[in-house]
Amino acid sequence: MGAFDYAACFGQAISKLHDEGRYRTFAELSRIRGRFPRALHHTPDGEREITVWCANDYLGMGQHPVVLAAMHEALDEVGAGSGGTRNIAGTTRYHVELESELADLHGKAAALLFNSGYMANAAGLSTLAKLLPDCVVLSDAKNHASMIEGIRHGGSERHIWRHNDLADLEAKLAAISPNRPKLIAFESVYSMDGDIAPMADICALARKYGALAYLDEVHAVGMYGARGGGVAERDGLLQQIDIIEGTLAKAFGLMGGYLAADATIIDAIRSYAPGFIFTTSISPVIAAGATASIRHLKSSTVERELQQKHARLLTRELQGRGLPVVDTPSHIVPVMVGDPVACKALTDRLLADHGIYVQPINYPTVPKGTERIRLTPGPFHGELEIARLVKALDQLWTVLALRRAA
Repeated sequence: MGAFDYAACFGQAISKLHDEGRYRTFAELSRIRGRFPRALHHTPDGEREITVWCANDYLGMGQHPVVLAAMHEALDEVGAGSGGTRNIAGTTRYHVELESELADLHGKAAALLFNSGYMANAAGLSTLAKLLPDCVVLSDAKNHASMIEGIRHGGSERHIWRHNDLADLEAKLAAISPNRPKLIAFESVYSMDGDIAPMADICALARKYGALAYLDEVHAVGMYGARGGGVAERDGLLQQIDIIEGTLAKAFGLMGGYLAADATIIDAIRSYAPGFIFTTSISPVIAAGATASIRHLKSSTVERELQQKHARLLTRELQGRGLPVVDTPSHIVPVMVGDPVACKALTDRLLADHGIYVQPINYPTVPKGTERIRLTPGPFHGELEIARLVKALDQLWTVLALRRAA
């Protein structure tokens, strides 16, 4: 008997993705500083300038002069890396200042940095579940993969409640013994559909049944609230949320994730979470840039106002062409395609024929049959760029014989 054919096994796995039309390719881009959302697209045939319509740098803060200046200053002062884990030489004054800024943003006593939002969720939820004896976690059906991983790794009993369905959530809460610790995990803005959780009602159920409320605000921090504290700040619910998880990689324009909560909860996660303890801390240069971005967005509303204006304009223009855009209450603008091959063909043509970059969203990010493009208009996508995008989509919808809105 011969040795196992490893190459054939991996090759078959990749072939399966190709056969299903959901093999993912990377677009090699160089964002042009000071001209966001313009970027250079690099291919073997050369490079050309394009417009990016799917970035998570929602407000363009990754190129803001205040952010870049803070990063240059930190780089010149302390160098590139942190030098170690937070426990071993990797805690600088930049990390401490950033955690203080984040705690203040969410009205909490403390905050804890992670290298990504994924790590913050995975480490935070698993650690909480392990520390709470006989804990039950109740998770929204559309929670992010990082939340699902954290909950599974925590090993506690878990129940999935139908997306944003308060009656289903309450029925599951009511069936749990009152003296058992309970954790309700949900998001504010769901990034693929653009809908927003009924947060006030979820918080009311958490209080009624003695549960902790764990909120993922990654697509809302910087975007909502008077100071960019997210939907919880906008709706006056910061004090009713026990643990807030957020990211520095979207509206704040950098990278990294964090948790904000009372000091005891943060100290417990800091002390027990392997995903925090055994990871080199983020670069102080990134921490400095994130602090500058957060401080700017605490006082400036112009970026948020322009972004919301452009999101509403884009939605109206797409509706006017009969395109199947989802009218959401958030800054996310999904346009439904419903087929992975057609979705890939659409985005390939957008890039090749019109210089517009949008990434196709296929399974497993969204359920099969709900493939889509996810547009993220920002403050620098002006009326001209919006008109170009809408015209290109309208033409390609006809050329590719895609289904329009009913």
